[in-house]
Amino acid sequence: MKKRTHPARAALAAALGLTAAAAAQAAGYPDKPITVVVPYSAGGGADNAARIIAQGMAETSGQSVVIENKGGASGSIGAAYVARANPDGYTVLYDASAFAINPALRKLPYDAKKDFIPVSQAVSVPNILVAAPGSAFGSLSDFIKAAKDQPNHYTYASYGPGSLAQMAAELLKKDTGIKAIHVPYKGGAPAIVDVMGGQVDVYFANAASSLNYVTGGKLKALAVSSSRRMPELPDVPTVAESGVKNFDVVEWNGFFLPAGAPPEVVARLQDVVQKALARPETREKLGKLGLTPVGSSAADFARFVDEEQTRWAEVVKANNIQVN
Repeated sequence: MKKRTHPARAALAAALGLTAAAAAQAAGYPDKPITVVVPYSAGGGADNAARIIAQGMAETSGQSVVIENKGGASGSIGAAYVARANPDGYTVLYDASAFAINPALRKLPYDAKKDFIPVSQAVSVPNILVAAPGSAFGSLSDFIKAAKDQPNHYTYASYGPGSLAQMAAELLKKDTGIKAIHVPYKGGAPAIVDVMGGQVDVYFANAASSLNYVTGGKLKALAVSSSRRMPELPDVPTVAESGVKNFDVVEWNGFFLPAGAPPEVVARLQDVVQKALARPETREKLGKLGLTPVGSSAADFARFVDEEQTRWAEVVKANNIQVN
């Protein structure tokens, strides 16, 4: 008599088989090239950092790491692509601060909280509040006083609506009660040019792109956005030191996997990233761009991203910020 298999037992056995196969696959990760999707154009800050870190990841993992640029819509096009990818660990998102800002400003084709697993914060870099060399403002306090005396008279630049440069200025407005006019640009380079020329009053410029102009005397630094002073600008106070309590804003980049990636893969990719960022060669190259390597754990990065999303959502709501 032929022995019959109970349907429930057969389903359980199949599920266990799939689980074992997935675990075995995860244990060998990575065993083929990894594609890192940068949702911004080639040659930009995030792209340059990603390529440096990718070299270190290839060395530490033994597999090639390929950068693929999918720019557009403030990073959301590339992020959406990764959200739909197979969560096997071979398609990775390398995103920036916009990842935490976009959900508060735009209708996205993905859920930033549910569709991704934060793996590790890669780097951070403060912004420098800069003005023209001949500006009448000698400090952030000078600008705040002037902006309070003449609401909506002064201007601040950004490298695009919803950028961290805008959000840092909006947070400053929220915390001080000043009113100023936003002048968005299509990138940081034209913003810096107009600030140098005095067409725009101030700009929270990315330190990686503005530090040389500050040290070269082509821009005047009023304050640094991070909680600590920059070693390269020891005489420039932080925004918090200038009287705006608890102000701490940094641009950041980090690695994400699509939701559903096995915990073993998340842990292994975290390890690969951390080891890459610990390499002296990687740290030196990032340092030349003004970037500070981080290499946080997945748990710490998840908390950080959640805090960033909450903070920027509050600023967007409080200041009624909208993007076209």
